[in-house]
Amino acid sequence: MTTHNDDVDWDRWPVADYLAENYREVHASDAAVIAHHAAFYRALPAGGIARAVEFGAGPNLYPLMLASAACRRIDAVEAGASNVAYLQDQICHRIDASWLPFHALCRRLDPRVPATLAGALAPVNIVHADVRALPPGRYELGSMHFVAESVTEDFAEFADFCRAFVRAVAPGGPLVAAFMENMPTYRIGPASRWPGCPVDPATITEVFTPLTRDLDITHIDADPTLPDYGDSGMVLLTGVADAA
Repeated sequence: MTTHNDDVDWDRWPVADYLAENYREVHASDAAVIAHHAAFYRALPAGGIARAVEFGAGPNLYPLMLASAACRRIDAVEAGASNVAYLQDQICHRIDASWLPFHALCRRLDPRVPATLAGALAPVNIVHADVRALPPGRYELGSMHFVAESVTEDFAEFADFCRAFVRAVAPGGPLVAAFMENMPTYRIGPASRWPGCPVDPATITEVFTPLTRDLDITHIDADPTLPDYGDSGMVLLTGVADAA
């Protein structure tokens, strides 16, 4: 039986296990994503974006740090209660020291990122909501990391999430995204099982070509220092929202 997004209790996402497995150090794949995205943001004016969205933010903070170079407000939209609680704790109370090396790398690659980690996260507004319900064209920039392919086993639903991502951005707004390549249904921690939809550069190009212009797709090889979730690397995307 195919698992769809609404079949899953996202409030129980295992934040601590996920962070321990993926973000307690800067892996080579993280550095590659950050370098790619920093180049994307350097092409935008400092503070030139009034309102951006991190589409399905999860507990990963480095996309928010990168966006702070160009965005005056970043809505971190997330449906899962455990992820929202982690974001609130990090942004409103304390920040895990493990994020400091990520901030240092972001700032080294784009010196417009605020000098402190707290400053880089200051533009973030946490929104506890289903990303599929976002009004069309609300944002001037869209960012999405490891979401659409990691919340469903159904390719049609993956494509729907991608369309919702583009639709949330006004036509002409820049887009940046990262996907796990060929991600199957996967486990985090000792037992929890989560849906995955295997996609690759060709399928991502197929989905986004009708929705965007200036589409650019980049591949990153699998990182042997990360857990083996069954993926074959990452696919990075930049483009401009056209119509969804």
